[in-house]
Amino acid sequence: MRRTAGPAVAGAAILAWGEWVNWRWSRALVGSGAGGSEAVVVLGYRNPRPTANFVNRWRVRAGIRSAAADTRVIFSGGPTGGGAAEAQLMADYAKSVLGFDGPVLLEDRSATTWENITNVIPLLEDVDRVKIVSQPAHALKARAYLRRQRPDLAERLVRADDYRFGEWMVGKPLLALYELWTLRNLTAEERQVGPGPEIRPGPPR
Repeated sequence: MRRTAGPAVAGAAILAWGEWVNWRWSRALVGSGAGGSEAVVVLGYRNPRPTANFVNRWRVRAGIRSAAADTRVIFSGGPTGGGAAEAQLMADYAKSVLGFDGPVLLEDRSATTWENITNVIPLLEDVDRVKIVSQPAHALKARAYLRRQRPDLAERLVRADDYRFGEWMVGKPLLALYELWTLRNLTAEERQVGPGPEIRPGPPR
């Protein structure tokens, strides 16, 4: 028993760490929000195939479960490898497979996370609450970019339902290691739980 306890404890600790960091990322740079109108921005993942891939299908499901009945859902992502835009593929999946019939807008030009945010800003000007949906670390990066580009709109950020305990549990530690690298250029203030201080606009680093 003693010989097997060590690896079992280590494995449980790794899974718990993966859950914790994703939980924390999902709660960084968001507030409580106020007002009735809301937009959910679903960020696309590179998708050279003619239908939504596994990652984009999950993001669409997370976006829809984050939305209320009258929430505006914005799918954001341009074409990958000469194929259809990620935004269009996600919208098609939402409507034809999931039966989503709520209001949908497409942003189908962006190729990077910074461009995702730049291009959806005009679609967010008239809403009171903004949710950004992706894997938690990627969504945090997008929220930080919104704070850099438009701090006033970033004040409207609220939590999306893109973190659930046990979802992707086995893969979360590996994803978290990669995501720590992708978040290396965020400031300490941008990583903190809660709205945080004002961040001056600036280009991605």
